[in-house]
This record gives sequence, C-alpha cells and structure tokens, in this order.
Amino acid sequence: MSSCILKSKSKIFFAFLFATMLSFGAYAQGESEQAEVATKGVEPGSTEGATVGGGADPAVIDAGAALFKNNCVVCHSAGTDVIVGPGLQGITERRSTPWLIKWIKNSQALVAAGDPEAVAVYNEYKKQAMPSFNFSDDEIKSILAYIEAGPASDVAASVPTTVGAEEGGPGNIGTDALGSIGSYLDIVLVVLIIVLIVLVVTLLLITSLLKNYLNKNRKLNEYDDEVVNQRFDFSKVYKSKAVRGLVTLIFVVVLLDLAWGTAMGIGIQQGYEPTQPIAFSHKLHAGEHQINCNYCHTTVYKSKSASIPSANICMNCHSQIQTESPEIQKIYRAIERNRPIEWVRVHNLPDLAYFNHSQHTQVGGIECQTCHGPIQEMDVVYQYSPLTMGWCIDCHRETPLNTEGNEYYDNLVELHEQSSQGAFTVSSNGGTECSKCHY
Repeated sequence: MSSCILKSKSKIFFAFLFATMLSFGAYAQGESEQAEVATKGVEPGSTEGATVGGGADPAVIDAGAALFKNNCVVCHSAGTDVIVGPGLQGITERRSTPWLIKWIKNSQALVAAGDPEAVAVYNEYKKQAMPSFNFSDDEIKSILAYIEAGPASDVAASVPTTVGAEEGGPGNIGTDALGSIGSYLDIVLVVLIIVLIVLVVTLLLITSLLKNYLNKNRKLNEYDDEVVNQRFDFSKVYKSKAVRGLVTLIFVVVLLDLAWGTAMGIGIQQGYEPTQPIAFSHKLHAGEHQINCNYCHTTVYKSKSASIPSANICMNCHSQIQTESPEIQKIYRAIERNRPIEWVRVHNLPDLAYFNHSQHTQVGGIECQTCHGPIQEMDVVYQYSPLTMGWCIDCHRETPLNTEGNEYYDNLVELHEQSSQGAFTVSSNGGTECSKCHY
C-alpha cells in the first residue's frame, strides 16, 4: 500500500514539475515574441513592412519627418489637431506647393505683401507670427511629403528606441540581448526554487509515510524505535558552536557588504529628483505632445553641453497656450524682471571628467533615453543612470562603432580585425584611455 502511495506521489511530483517547466517555457516564448515585436516596431498580427503613402521616396519622407519633429511639431500636428497653428493634414490639397514654400520661408513677407491667403491665415490665428525658416525648397518638399504620407510613415518612430536604430548600430550596447539573458536567468532561478520547494515537500511526505508504516506494521526494537520516533531538540542547534560561528560569520559579511555598498555609493546621485522652480512636465511636452528635445535644448547636437532653455523658447507656445496658469505666470514674471529662471541642475559630472554632448548625440548617434532614461515618461526629471566611470567604460567597451562609408576608420578597422575577433567598439578606438576624459 505504501509503495502505491509513494508511486502516486512521485507521479504527481513529476507531473507538477513538467507542467511548471512548460508554463515557464511558454512565458519565456511570449516574452521573446513581445521583445521581437517591440524591436521591429510592429504590433502583433499586423502586416510587417507596410509602405508609406503618397508614393514618395521613404528616404525623403524620413528626412521630412526629422525636420518636422525638430522644427514644426511644437506649433503644428501632422493630423487635424489645432495646437498653436492649424493641423496640417491635407495641407497640400488646400494650398499649392509654391505658396507653401514661400509661406514657410517667410510668412511675414507674404502678409506684408498683402497676399489674401496669408492675411486670412494670419488673422484667423490671432495674428500669431510664424517663425521664418531657412529651409531649401527640397527640404520643404520633404516635410510636405512626410505630411502627405500620414501616420503610416511614423510606425518606426512610434516605438521608443533606447540606443540605436539598427542592431549593432551606433550607440547599441546590446541592452536587448542583456535583457533577454537576464530574463531567462530569472526564469531558471524561479524554476529551481520551485523544484527545491517541491522536493522538500515530497521528502517530508515520504518521511511521514515511512514513519507511519514502520510504526503500524513493524515491531521495532528499542534502538530503531528511538531512531524512527526521535524528536528534534532545537536547544542543541542554537547552543552549537558551529551554528553560532556560522550566524556570526553571516552577520559580519552582511555588515561588510552594507559598509562597502555605502562607501561605493558616495557621490553617486542616481535617482536624484530635485524640485524645480516651475513645474515642467517632460511627460506632457516630450511624451504627449512629442516635442523634440532639440527644440528646447538647442545645442544638444552641436555643443559640449545641452543648453538650458530660455524663457523666450517657452513663450513661443505659452504666449497663446495656458496663459492663465500659475506656473506659466512664473515665466511671465521672469521675463518682466529680466531674470533667468533658476532651474536646478539634475545631472552633474565632476569637474575632473570631460564629456561632450555633440560627440555622443551627433557623431555617435546615441539617443537621449540611453543616458537619461524614459525622459518622455517623467513628470519630474530624475537622474536615471549612475553616471559613474565604470558605467561609462562599460558602454565604451560594448558599443560598436558605425564605420561604414567613413574612410577615417578603414586602416583602424583593418588593424583591429587582424588582432581581434570582436566588434570594433569605442574602446577599440581608444575610448577607454584615461586621457580621453581626464586631461
């Protein structure tokens, strides 16, 4: 009878273990599919590689999308929504291309010349002057092509990118691969813990069954009876020198770990979230309204530092939008007093470290989110990354450089391939030399 019980228990155990493995396998497969969908920027079940409308060259539409998002999206939407100016969906049907080129280049010149259409638009939108843009005719036509293409041209842009546009492209430090490895390790760890718990429970059940069987069906001598029915004496455990030594050792190790972690964390301000003088929401501006970072931080692609936006940039929109808001009134007061807004700096590097924004964003193609995290989701900006030397060096060691079509790298790549089988990274180009950041 006991053997039957044991067999049934073992069957239940192996069935449970098999079901657990299957469920976690399905979970891992689902995670990988979701990651693949997110990487490709295609919703599950949708048709991959959808073409954009309008019949225009995709490269032209992409160029127009970049110009539109860097210069126009603050005041206009590519759809029908009215922001500061009208929604631009169908604008090429309502206006001729030559007229649009003149209007975008210098709208006030058209208004001053008495152009009926220009005067009507100027008056309809409360005489809000549209800035002049020094675009070429081809650049303006690329913007119009992007507007004509509609939302389909924005499929790739709608998925947040963390590093580079292509796998192994500039700025890609393998976060997808690392994330996948980490998720699989977590799954394996959980499975092992569950298996361990099931084994312990199974052993306890087997022990209990055997003990009952021996007590009921066998005549035990005094020694066997003492072994089978012995009771555990907890006092012997905590009085044991070995146990006390082990507990002391664990306590010392935990204290040392806490002390080491505290010492190594000195000067690291990850998670720092200061209160700003004006409640500015990146989630609203960069996320919901999709205002490009470059619109406010105008030097992020061309200077060592990303500039702090002046009050005049705020007034490009807020001279017409939310003018009665208490927070916007603070901007008005700063302008009236001719005093800058005293924003609190969030990301601080020590003076001994040199960092160049344009070298990373313009040359390296690094996305803002790589270092600053999901900035488009933050109501209040906080320091997302540790910004430690080790964090920077790890990125330089893992980030491959895009050397295609750049003759500057040809000899370096050739020498690298002769001496190494790995990718040509920032480190391969001297990116971990001390003098690169400390001089």
